[in-house]
Amino acid sequence: MIMKKCALITGASGGIGSEIALRLAKDGFAIAACYCSDESGIRKLEKELCEIGAVYKLYKADVSDYNRIKEVFADAADFFGGVSVLVNNAGIAQQKLFTDITQEEFDRITAVNFKGVFNCCQCAVPFMVNRKSGKIINISSMWGVCGASCETVYSATKAAVIGLTKALARELAPSNIQVNCVAPGAIDTKMNNNLSDEDKSAFAQEIPMGRFGTAQEIAGVVSFLASRDSDYVTAQVITADGGLT
Repeated sequence: MIMKKCALITGASGGIGSEIALRLAKDGFAIAACYCSDESGIRKLEKELCEIGAVYKLYKADVSDYNRIKEVFADAADFFGGVSVLVNNAGIAQQKLFTDITQEEFDRITAVNFKGVFNCCQCAVPFMVNRKSGKIINISSMWGVCGASCETVYSATKAAVIGLTKALARELAPSNIQVNCVAPGAIDTKMNNNLSDEDKSAFAQEIPMGRFGTAQEIAGVVSFLASRDSDYVTAQVITADGGLT
């Protein structure tokens, strides 16, 4: 068994998820890196984790599959001794007119973005309650705060994550478990590759800071929320969007 606190990060193969995994590894955590399908992304993260001498294990899992997530947490308990920090980062986006959204698309986005967070929290909480300590950090979006045109279902699921965060934080506070949320704004990752350079430039001009954020900057916020410095911070939504909302 690894004698280090473990941080489990979902969506670890993506731009934000991989930076969170690397930052928490540098902070001294063992890393349980979960991903769904991005093999090239997870191999890149694995190489970088090896380079910094991190203790880690990779898990291929769809967060919407409750039984698979139970298996991941059971294995993490055996391998790491349990998950001390959970970062619910996995998510999928969609840009589409509301009237064009299919039932299948609605079900899939909801299953990953909201049910996936519920699944991971439900698997993590018993261990944390038993230990009387733990931190859950949910990655929402600024669109979960204010809503985005043509991203109705995405915005709704990210708003649901905020609601879950605030309610669960109050429920778990007596057990010394902090539950918080990070709501990133426009971040320079491949999730925004659908935007043209012209669209990106126009969007950046709307941001008071005049630029997109970086995945490293989001990882820095998560690092704070995972640390002892945030022990009296719970039920909060930290919006990191350059002042846009």
